[in-house]
Amino acid sequence: MITIDHVVGLLSDIEDPGCREFSIGVGDWPFNGFVVRQGDDVYAYQNYCMHAGHPLNWQPNSFLTKEGDAIICASHGAMYEIASGECFAGPCRGGALRKVAVEIRAGVIYVGGPGTM
Repeated sequence: MITIDHVVGLLSDIEDPGCREFSIGVGDWPFNGFVVRQGDDVYAYQNYCMHAGHPLNWQPNSFLTKEGDAIICASHGAMYEIASGECFAGPCRGGALRKVAVEIRAGVIYVGGPGTM
């Protein structure tokens, strides 16, 4: 059974479309991820550029294109589909972001940690 118990926050606190970062763990190597809200749907991914191996964003909670219709890497401009995490433009075309298990319960967004993808 997968444990999905890390609270990210209230769905209503995230713009539509919008994102929120989260971190699980302490010390030198926490697991960093983000959720993307699109209507009543929420998707979660590891915050990791598939091309260069660093975080996708430069600004806090900033993962979407200006139009809000795709996830974008701030470094290289690689673009990923929100619902699937698949890269459709840029240097990692054909690759995909690492999914994280996510649930909404009573309006609260929960994610699982590493190993729940």
